[in-house]
Amino acid sequence: MRGWTHFTKWGLAGAVASGLLACDMPAPVEPSLKPQPRPERAAAAPPPQVAQPTSKKSAALRSYLNQVQTAQLSQGLLRQDGGGVDTPFTASVLARNFEQIAFFNEYDGAFTGRGGPSPLRRWEDPVRMEVIFGDSVPPSQQAADRKDVHAYARRLGLVTGHPVSTGGRPNFVVVIASEDDRAETLAKIANRLPGISDASLRALSEMRRDTYCAVAAYAAGPSSNTYTAAVAVIRSENPDLLRLSCIQEELAQGMGLANDSPAARPSIFNDDDEFALLTGHDELLLKMLYDPRLKPGMVAGDARETVQEIAAELTGGPV
Repeated sequence: MRGWTHFTKWGLAGAVASGLLACDMPAPVEPSLKPQPRPERAAAAPPPQVAQPTSKKSAALRSYLNQVQTAQLSQGLLRQDGGGVDTPFTASVLARNFEQIAFFNEYDGAFTGRGGPSPLRRWEDPVRMEVIFGDSVPPSQQAADRKDVHAYARRLGLVTGHPVSTGGRPNFVVVIASEDDRAETLAKIANRLPGISDASLRALSEMRRDTYCAVAAYAAGPSSNTYTAAVAVIRSENPDLLRLSCIQEELAQGMGLANDSPAARPSIFNDDDEFALLTGHDELLLKMLYDPRLKPGMVAGDARETVQEIAAELTGGPV
């Protein structure tokens, strides 16, 4: 066995040598003393994003809000059709609704009582929105909500003619968080926006159980009637339609339509919840708000004639 093994090795070596001698041998290559770089290792994949577990309080709130949405839908509320032949309105109705919604505040500064008359307020600088989520919001919900906010920002820009985007340094932050992490998420943005502090965000941090969402706009510039920052807070426990409804109403209110009116129809600016999403009537209100004939600081009485003129133009009928 040993001899056979030795013969086999010799035979293979001889065959290889014969093959090499039959070819032109290349010149020997000088060895390189420079260390050769090692192949780069592939970057480690980031860990999957996993939502933090929610508390019993948050879970109970989610169950309650699902029941609210189910009950409202069963009553024919939360309409998504934008209005129709059953909800006609005239130029005079549009002008009246605009005055009630744009020249009054829905709440006082602490969100604890009804507001009162207010001068017209809106943005002069471009609006740049950003969405921030609490740690408990699942990645799939984050993706859906971010898509909804981006699409709605584009719509607001088209309707108002005012620059509204979701890029650049934000001045309008949309916080979507649960009962467990809302305060913590708000604390992260307290120093990022002009004129906003922890104290000014306290009312948003301590929302009542029956408040599904809210928005606060701030005027930190030379004019108290020109918005420079805004923060909208939306409970992540809201089911899909209620959450989308909150996005559309609060972001529109943050543009300057600060009040609700029980007479406004078809409209999301009405606490009866008949409509879930922005209607054609509401788009006209936003157009009126950013019409250059109206100026920040105007009061209802001074603006009334101009408001009626714009309403007649938009509806094609007399006031």
